[in-house]
This record gives sequence, C-alpha cells and structure tokens, in this order.
Amino acid sequence: MSRHAISIAAALALGAASSLASAEPAAPLDRASVSLGAFYTEPRINYEGETNYGRIDTGTYKTDHVTLPRVKAQLLLGDTQGLDFDYYRYDKTYSPTLSGSTNLNGLPLTGNGKLDAKLKLDLANLAYKWWMGSGKDVFGIGVGAAYYRARLDGTASGVLNGVAGNAAYSESEHAYAPLVELGWRHAVSDNVRVYADASGIRKNGGKIHGHIYGGAIGVEWYPTPAVGVVAEYSTSKISLTRDRDDTDLNVRLSGPAAYVKFRF
Repeated sequence: MSRHAISIAAALALGAASSLASAEPAAPLDRASVSLGAFYTEPRINYEGETNYGRIDTGTYKTDHVTLPRVKAQLLLGDTQGLDFDYYRYDKTYSPTLSGSTNLNGLPLTGNGKLDAKLKLDLANLAYKWWMGSGKDVFGIGVGAAYYRARLDGTASGVLNGVAGNAAYSESEHAYAPLVELGWRHAVSDNVRVYADASGIRKNGGKIHGHIYGGAIGVEWYPTPAVGVVAEYSTSKISLTRDRDDTDLNVRLSGPAAYVKFRF
C-alpha cells in the first residue's frame, strides 16, 4: 500500500483534533476515521494499442482473483461538511492472447500472439463533501479531484504476416480530473450502520480522456466505540483513451471488500 496514501489518511484523522463544533454530528457520521483493508476482485481488462508490429487487441481478458490494498479516510470540518479520501492500487501481471490488424506504410498487417505484461493502476480521490439530514439518515454530495496513473510493461510475441517475432512494450500515463461523489448513511443502532456511495470522474482535454465510475454498498459494525469492522461490495469501471494514437485501456473491478475502521 502506498506510503503517501497512508500519510494522507493519517493527516485527515489527526486533523480532527483541530476541528471545532458546537453540537454533535448526525448519528451516521464520525468526526474522523481511517479504514484500512483490501478489495477482492476478478479484474476484466481490455487493452488496445500500437506496437512495433502493429496494433494489438487483448479482447476482454478475465484474470485470476486478486486482493488489492485500499485505504479510506473521512474528516468532518464542523458538523455537516468535511473531506473524504479514497485510494487503491492494482499491480499485477497478466498474459492475454493477442489479435489485431493495422496499416503500416500502406501495407496491411495482421497477426496474433501473446502479451506477457504487468499492469499498474493507481487511483486516489479527494472530495469536499456536504452532508444533509439529521437523526439516523444523512445524504451527501461532494466535489473534488482525482489522480490516476496507468502503466503497462510487457513483451508481445507471436506471428505477424507469417513471420515470428517479439517486441518489448512500455506505456505510462497519469492525469488529474474533476470528481463528483454521492453518499447515503443510515444508523441502524449505536454500533451498526449501512451506507451506499457512488462517484464519477470525467477527464476531457489533454493527452488522455475518459471516465472512471465507482459504487459501493456496505455495513459497519462496531464492537468497541473506537474500532469497527466493515464489509462492502464495490465496483469500478475505468475507461481511458490516449488521443495521439487511440490507445485504449478498459478495466472493470467488482467484488467484496473488508476493512478495519478506526474512529477518532
């Protein structure tokens, strides 16, 4: 898990010591919290891009189940607004079969083969959120910024126009984009809560464009006032395109997640 992500989460939590409020926040909200856990998913990856041998297309490739580290943090600034932070990383190898065709210097090229690759994805969200409601139910809307970075390193090998060959391949891109978040929190009792979250990121202009959508639904249980256990089902859809060569990366991550949540 990234040290920078943990540092940001810790800073948000420690910031609660300086936040002043005249009344207690609504029952589903905490002054500050940090959640550390993991996301268990079976990624679906589709990559299309140019190599020295022409354009490759992995098709929709389903990898083995993986466990991804994830950290979340919340800090109230007052009673009805505050900061939300979320970070996770995908850093795994995958080896899809390839097929594709392109036109190079007027010559049609077709081929197939295999890509032995390592894909790294980092996604971090920071939003300023307003909470509306009181009692056991609150609804939130947030705006902020997202940072995402994608890197693919690998070797493509196979047969192109009847000739065997291979080529090393490396691509890396990163960008910032505006973020919108929606949330709902409900306090079932003093030690049980349920929640639902949705987020959308849209990037236009610059070297790359695309969107990232996410959603989660979960339940929190607190055996002690300061420490709780969170069970969640989460999904993310990532679609990025680089304009100069129409390189496309599409990733879908869905599955259960579990966290230990510390309240301050």
